[in-house]
Amino acid sequence: MARTLHKLTALAVSRKVEPGYYGDGGGLWLQVSKSGSKSWIFRYTLHGHSRAMGLGATHTVSLANARQHALSSRQLLLQGIDPIDAHRAKISASRLQAARSLTFDECAGAYIQAHKASWKNAKHALQWQSTLNSYASPVFGSLSVADVDTMLVMKCLETIWHEKAETASRLRGRIESVLAWATVRGYREGENPARWRGHLDQLLPSRAKIQKVNHHPALPFREIEPFIKLLRQQESMAAQALEFAILTAARTGEVLGAKWDEIDVAMNMWTVPAHRMKAGKVHRVPLCERAKAILLEAKKLHGTFVFPGQKDDKPLSNMALLMLLRRLGRQDLTTHGFRSTFRDWAAEMTSYPREVAEMALAHTVGDAVEAAYRRGDLFEKRTRMMSDWCSFCEQPMPQGNLTSLRVGLIND
Repeated sequence: MARTLHKLTALAVSRKVEPGYYGDGGGLWLQVSKSGSKSWIFRYTLHGHSRAMGLGATHTVSLANARQHALSSRQLLLQGIDPIDAHRAKISASRLQAARSLTFDECAGAYIQAHKASWKNAKHALQWQSTLNSYASPVFGSLSVADVDTMLVMKCLETIWHEKAETASRLRGRIESVLAWATVRGYREGENPARWRGHLDQLLPSRAKIQKVNHHPALPFREIEPFIKLLRQQESMAAQALEFAILTAARTGEVLGAKWDEIDVAMNMWTVPAHRMKAGKVHRVPLCERAKAILLEAKKLHGTFVFPGQKDDKPLSNMALLMLLRRLGRQDLTTHGFRSTFRDWAAEMTSYPREVAEMALAHTVGDAVEAAYRRGDLFEKRTRMMSDWCSFCEQPMPQGNLTSLRVGLIND
C-alpha cells in the first residue's frame, strides 16, 4: 500500500535537482526552482479556495521541521482556521509587542519631533526635552512606555510639586501628552496615569493652592502722564519702542518684533500676524496720533524692523527696554506691567465695556459659543478707546493722593 505521508527522505531531498514539485504527503511539497534552490511549500484548500504557504528554504528548515509545520497547519484547518491568516496574525502580534517595548524616552523624542513644527517658538522643543530629561527620564525614561503607571508618575512629580509648582505642572502636562500619543499609536493601553481631573487631583494639591502668583509690577494709571513726559526726554530707540508699547497696550515681543509690512499708517492700523500672537490669531491694533508720530520718526532708519537693534536685520532686544527703565530709576517696573496700567485705566476711568478692553489686550473674550457668534474684533470701538488712552497719557492728573507701586492683574 502506497504511503500517504512521509514519502520523502532527507537523502532524497538532498539529491533532488530537477526543477519541479515533490510531494511528501499531507500537503507538504518540496519545491526545486530552475536556479536549483529548494524550499518547502504547504498546499491546502479552504472554503473552496486553493492556497500555498511557504515554509522556508531547505538549508534553514529541515525535513522534520517542515513536517511539523505541515502538521500544525493541518490541525488549524480542522478548526476552520486559515494557516496563512494565522501566521500573519502571529507576525503582527510579534511586531506589536516589539513596538510596545518602546521606552518612554523614545516616545517622548518621537512626540517632540512630530509636534515641534507646530510650536511657534523654537525654544519650546528644547524646554520640553529639558524638563522630561531632568525629571521624568531618571524615574521611568528607560522603561517601556506601556509600563508607566500612576505610581511612577507620582514619584517624579512629588519631589518638585511644592518647591517648583510651575515646573511640576508643566511636567505633568507633558508626560500626559507623551502617554496620550503613545496610546493612540498603539504602544500602550488603558487610562492615562498622568491625567489631572478625576485622577492626580485626588493625590496632589492644586497648583493654585501651593503656588504664589507673582504679578507684573505696574505703574498706577494716575502716574502715567509724568512717566510719559520723562520718557519723551530720552532720545533713544528703546524710549520710542516703550512708548509705542504703552500707547498700543501690546505685548513686548509683539512690539519688538514689529515689521514695516505690518504697518498701515494711512489706515491707522498695525496688523500683527497670527504666528506672532500668543493666541495664534491675527490682531489688528488701532494707532493713535502719537503712535503714528513715533512710527514716522522710526521710519527714517529704513530697516526691516520698526524698532531695529544694532543691526538692521535684528530687532531691539528686550534687555534694551529693561536697561531704559533702570536709567529712569524705575527698576520697580516691567514693560509688560504697562498693560495692567492700561487695563486699570479702562476699568476705573472709562465706561468702555469690558470686552473692548480685553480685545485691546488681545485676550480671548468669552467662551467658545460667544466666540462663534462674535466674529468681529470691535475695531471701531477700540479705535476710540485707544485715542482716549493716548490723550490720558498726555494730560496731567489733578494733584492729590497718588498711590505708590501697585500690583497689576494682567499676567500673560
